[in-house]
Amino acid sequence: MAVRPEELRYNEQGLLPAIAQDRLTGEVRMLAWMDKTAVERTLETRKATFFSRSRGKSWVKGEESGNFLEVVEVKADCDGDTLLLLCDPAGPSCHTGAENCFFEPLSVDQSSTLPSSPALPFLGCLENVIAARSTASADKSYTKSLLTAGAHKVGAKLREEADELAEAVANESDERVVSEAADLLFHMLVGLRLRQLNFRRVLSVLAGRFGVGGHDEKAARTSSTTG
Repeated sequence: MAVRPEELRYNEQGLLPAIAQDRLTGEVRMLAWMDKTAVERTLETRKATFFSRSRGKSWVKGEESGNFLEVVEVKADCDGDTLLLLCDPAGPSCHTGAENCFFEPLSVDQSSTLPSSPALPFLGCLENVIAARSTASADKSYTKSLLTAGAHKVGAKLREEADELAEAVANESDERVVSEAADLLFHMLVGLRLRQLNFRRVLSVLAGRFGVGGHDEKAARTSSTTG
């Protein structure tokens, strides 16, 4: 049963924390506070709206920068005192210009020199590694050698890995299936990098097909290409 804004458990200041998360990649973008009005405006406008404790008023994320958080769905936690905003981010979400607000490492070692880096789901980290390898020496990096060889080589590896996965699904162990699936996924990410695309665009296409029957979706694609 849906929860109404007035049923949420706000703190003594009439506020509750709201976590903004990329609905496709799972990346946590930021945390801010909401009052009842901010919750209602978010639901009405579908743009993440928060309450500024320092200014004492509501504000729309992106109203100055243009980096809006387009809210697709809002979930309350089991206690009704925290919200999760599932969003499509339009640009960086941190006021520093970083993609998300979580990038400073925490360590008990005072001499630690861990570098700042954004907290990302594993696939996001893997995409960043592939991007970094694209500038490495081809004789030291397998990824770089693939990218340097170009679309023909990458395409050949994709066909090879897809065939090995198909064979594993039909005739081999579960361990082989997941191993070959991992190989195919990795080479797919390399192919996307070659075309300067990211995996979020793939997820966006899948999300657009969500809830549509497979036969209907294929028919729609066929008609759009032949029309």
